Amino acid sequence: MTKIKNRIRRLRFDHDEMTQEELANRAGCTRQTIIALEQGKYVPSIELAFGIAKAFGVTLEEVFQYEEST
Repeated sequence: MTKIKNRIRRLRFDHDEMTQEELANRAGCTRQTIIALEQGKYVPSIELAFGIAKAFGVTLEEVFQYEEST
C-alpha cells in the first residue's frame, strides 16, 4: 500500500501562518480542498500539487512525500 503525505500545515505555519483560504487562492483551489489535503483525505492532482508548491516557493518534494509500505 502506498500513501502520499504532505507538510502543508507546517509550511503554512512557516510562511507567516498563511491561512487555508490564502493558500487555496494562491494554488487555485478551494479552502475545503486544502482542509482535505491537510487531513490526508485527498490526494491532489499533479497540477494542484505543483500549484501548492509554487504558492510556498518550494519544490514539490518539500511539500509531498511518497511512502510505500511493505
